[in-house]
Amino acid sequence: MDKILSILKRQSPGRLIALGFVAVILLGSVLLILPFSVKEGVEVRYIDTLYTATSAVCVTGLIAVDAGDTFTPVGQAILAGLIQVGGLGVTSVGAGIIIAMGKRISLKGRTLIREASNVDSASGLVRLVKAILFTTLIFELSGAALSFLVFVQDYPPLRALGISLFHSIAAFNNSGFDILGNFQNLIPYRDNVLLNLVTCVLIFFGGIGFLVIRELWQKRFHWKRLSMHARVVLSVSGVLIVVGTLLLKLTEDITWMGAFFHSVSARTAGFSTYALGDFKPAGLLVLSVLMFIGASPGSTGGGIKTSTFFALLQGIKSAATNKSEHAFHYAVPRDAFRKAAVITLLALSVVVVGTYLMLVFDPQVTMLQAMFEVVSAFGTVGLSTGITPGLSDASKLLSIVIMYIGRLGPLTIATLWYFSRGERIRYADGNLAIG
Repeated sequence: MDKILSILKRQSPGRLIALGFVAVILLGSVLLILPFSVKEGVEVRYIDTLYTATSAVCVTGLIAVDAGDTFTPVGQAILAGLIQVGGLGVTSVGAGIIIAMGKRISLKGRTLIREASNVDSASGLVRLVKAILFTTLIFELSGAALSFLVFVQDYPPLRALGISLFHSIAAFNNSGFDILGNFQNLIPYRDNVLLNLVTCVLIFFGGIGFLVIRELWQKRFHWKRLSMHARVVLSVSGVLIVVGTLLLKLTEDITWMGAFFHSVSARTAGFSTYALGDFKPAGLLVLSVLMFIGASPGSTGGGIKTSTFFALLQGIKSAATNKSEHAFHYAVPRDAFRKAAVITLLALSVVVVGTYLMLVFDPQVTMLQAMFEVVSAFGTVGLSTGITPGLSDASKLLSIVIMYIGRLGPLTIATLWYFSRGERIRYADGNLAIG
């Protein structure tokens, strides 16, 4: 044990965070297969509990087995806990426990929090953790109370309370899990305005990031006082929701509420009120683009992130017009486009390779279905055309890896095991034609 602790102390913060997620996933997979978690008469394989635990911790929502039909209330509570830990982040939850015990967080712990929260400054990190936990509590309790008004009409009060709490946790953490059973998700409630709006609000605020929520509160929602990051996140999120709604309504025979709901949900939540297996290729393409872009930095969602997408567009605009990169009366950081291009290229590589391997492992799956499944896994969304339960074990393991990469970020994964501080050698400029 001492040797293991010694090895862990020598690891970088990024590696420790990555290993923390792995540890929680493995623990969750074991807990979910134990007798007290599985309903009597239901058989579950370890690969399916591992898949479910990974999907929960990576706040994805893809399911190999239906959570409502498979797991007992205890198992569903464990699943909700995994979603909560995954959404908040292993580091934030650990820091919260340390604070609750009245102990001080070490310098190493503060570095971990800074890395996990995606902030530059090391000051005020304890206050940030407290704010994150408090914000989460407020949103989830409010969401549960409003959802209860809907579910209590169809279920006994105690059961409705459990469903409401689970739904609120899943929605705010941008995880598309449900415990209604029969793989139905929220299809029975497609016309319920209250539940649709509550779910969308939880998804939206969970997806913009804790730092933006905090800034909105501190600045009293005054647009001109917000930072560049907050303005970018809010504006890009709003544009994507509007454009996504219009395109989905144009391509699919669904209501305006259904189009709006799926435009919001595709940004990494994964809830659905219509069977996506019935969607046209054009509609699935729209959802795939939204899933690929995903949520915002420091949030519970995945994807390449809204800020990455914005920086990419700004860089292209600058190259095309020969004008400097600027927005909202701020200059875009000098290396933003380079970093955005790297992240996007790595993400596309994951999607392309993942789609190819899934087609090899499951030849009966169409290319569109495979691509949609892989993008959903990478974006930690959870939307599916219905092929997930029938995938081979190899494809499930592939999805597990992709969900993990999507949750931590492709660039983070790429730099985990080797990252130098730079080279002192300077090379002569070479000749390379571009474009």
